Amino acid sequence: MSEVLERLTARVRACRICVDQPVGRPLPHEPRPVLRPSSSARILLASQAPGTKVHVSGMPFTDASGDRLRSWLGVSNEEFYDTEKFAIVPMGFCFPGQDAKGGDLPPRRECAPAWRAQLMALMPQIDLVLTIGGYAQAWHMGTTRAASLTDTVRNWRAVWDAPASPKVLPLPHPSWRNTGWLKKNPWFEMDLLPFLRSEIRYRIG
Repeated sequence: MSEVLERLTARVRACRICVDQPVGRPLPHEPRPVLRPSSSARILLASQAPGTKVHVSGMPFTDASGDRLRSWLGVSNEEFYDTEKFAIVPMGFCFPGQDAKGGDLPPRRECAPAWRAQLMALMPQIDLVLTIGGYAQAWHMGTTRAASLTDTVRNWRAVWDAPASPKVLPLPHPSWRNTGWLKKNPWFEMDLLPFLRSEIRYRIG
């Protein structure tokens, strides 16, 4: 990691804006920002926000969602956590808490405006962004994003062919709550995942 990116990452990991200057209600627990930027990885995982297990571990995707995501990508744990291969920068860096039904709240609104553009500017080598979920798609995809997540992901070929740099592939969140979505949309596993895996392998060897 470059010295400049390392310094910025340290500032992000020390961030308390969601407690000290919150937008809306403050974070209901101590902040623990989780991210793994990189100066050399060609692939960026633009994910949503840490869950409860990641909040404890301090490592992204150390949960069932991570197992499913690694399966989608066709990579091992070692490859996934190799910052020479993957940068992982979620839209919200801290676990946002849960709603009354036990589901995770949306990513905190403070994180992306405060930090995302700075981080992206220091990772110019990224040539593939995997936008995981609607929040990442809203930030990274602009007018190529459709009205719904399903339509956005279904439209992946047109998104890929758009004259954009870096390239973008939209994905649903790998939460096990989305198992029903996967059953309703078999084209995702039949068409998109083989293409995704080939692009991943092309970049990481």
